[in-house]
Amino acid sequence: LCGILSFASAWTPLSPPNNRRTNISSLSSTINDGSSEQQPVPKPAPTVSVTDVKESETTSISNDSSSSSDDDIMNKGTTAFLPLAEKAAKYLTAATDPFHAVYHAVETLKSFGFTKWTPSSETIPGGKYYYTVQQSTLVAFTVGEKEPVGTRAFKIIGGHTDSPNLKIKPRSKCSTNKFNTIQLGVECYGGGLWHTWFDRDLSLSGKVLVREKGSDHIVSKLVKLQDPIARISNLAIHLQSADERKAFAVNKETHTVPIIASESIKPVLEEAATEQINGNNNNDKDAWLSRQEPLLLQRIAQELDIEVSQIADWDLSFYDVQAAAIGGMQSEFLYSARLDNLATVFCSLEALTEHSKDLSNDADVSMICCFDHEEVGSVSSHGAGSPVLEEALRRVATGLGQYQNHPETIAKSYCMSIDQAHAVHPNYSAKHESSHGPNLNSGLVIKTNSNQRYATNSLTGFILRELGRKVNVPMQEFVVRNDCPCGSTIGPTISARTGLRTIDAGMPQLSMHSCREVMGVVDLTHGLNLFKGFFSHFAEVDGCIESDFV
Repeated sequence: LCGILSFASAWTPLSPPNNRRTNISSLSSTINDGSSEQQPVPKPAPTVSVTDVKESETTSISNDSSSSSDDDIMNKGTTAFLPLAEKAAKYLTAATDPFHAVYHAVETLKSFGFTKWTPSSETIPGGKYYYTVQQSTLVAFTVGEKEPVGTRAFKIIGGHTDSPNLKIKPRSKCSTNKFNTIQLGVECYGGGLWHTWFDRDLSLSGKVLVREKGSDHIVSKLVKLQDPIARISNLAIHLQSADERKAFAVNKETHTVPIIASESIKPVLEEAATEQINGNNNNDKDAWLSRQEPLLLQRIAQELDIEVSQIADWDLSFYDVQAAAIGGMQSEFLYSARLDNLATVFCSLEALTEHSKDLSNDADVSMICCFDHEEVGSVSSHGAGSPVLEEALRRVATGLGQYQNHPETIAKSYCMSIDQAHAVHPNYSAKHESSHGPNLNSGLVIKTNSNQRYATNSLTGFILRELGRKVNVPMQEFVVRNDCPCGSTIGPTISARTGLRTIDAGMPQLSMHSCREVMGVVDLTHGLNLFKGFFSHFAEVDGCIESDFV
């Protein structure tokens, strides 16, 4: 409490900068995935191929992740927090789906000297490595240069790359096309606030499997349509009944189908696509292609500079084209899609790359592991419930020659499961337990649930609070009300599968799972500083705790 009070008294808001409502897509430094400077919607740019990335498409989002200590920052006012918030906003705008989130993270890692790690790679002290799983889960780590006492511990920050969205169904051609409209079949992914997707300017991004010409070889390419190609329109209030006006009830199957075109114009646009789908004879016709919307096929082919017949499959989802932005009267808020949980991915990436600059005082392994599919339960080949983290621990320990002492390694290690937390909504404050209500711009949030919906216990909570004390990051507490259900995240899954000491925590935000969310810019800096402190000071804190390992 004292830490929170001292922080509140030290933060003196300054007059907002001249461009306090900066739209991040208008910043001079842009991302070649492509974000652009054109308002309000960025213009198209070259599509990224995972198998062949051009040099011009690899601009790093994080070229300098250095930041001041909290003691310095608290005396500078809100402007001190903006550089990190603007950098985060660029990443959030670029990372429109898990594939792009991982791609841009990898580009940042490579710019700091991280190399792709394989089972045959040499793992050495001072090494900086990364690898991906299915292009949407990321593992990155450094090995300290200092000689360890016993085995090297693993300091892990876990997060997730996915967010609720509308995904294209396996058969995108919509059977309900009527009234001179063309629609796409979509499936609701995760537990989104689906009413917030109505009347938004939407576009598509994701991964496409492409057949190489003249062979059976399949390559993956990332695609992002920059212009708003779709919209889910609300029903006019004049056409609603009295009961319908009282509460907006969304039927996820019938109400969320986006309109992408007008039927009367379709024959002119789809002719080329239909010809390529059918081929020169009926024997060449691809059954999968025949069930896709021709306009979508043609547009994806144009973006990737391929023929429609080369498209083998895809994993595409809608996103809101509005870029992330700094807002609030004093520029104290970050408005963006996908804050849950790309804010964690961004801050953990910044912390690891900053930590990698000097590994001379580190004897342990510092790791981030960002999983896909948290929003749908983590049960997949590369979610937190998969063998990904266990395999990472085993493979790295084997590479370091310490796997024979793996139980000791696990006992010495610690995992921070970081997922965004629920700040108190001033209009709905009764939804929070009165003594455990986190506030925006007031520090990281430790999540606790005695029924193990969160992995936090007294020991793991103490360790995080001690780390926060060392780096002057205020800590808040969240416990759900007894009369409310409690959500969960990857912490319990990780601790149960690996035996790692694990805590669930996160940066506070509002509007979680909305198409558009909000968090405090101060909390981004607190998150970064806590993560950096974890990588730098964990051994010191943990060394003071009596161990019961036998």
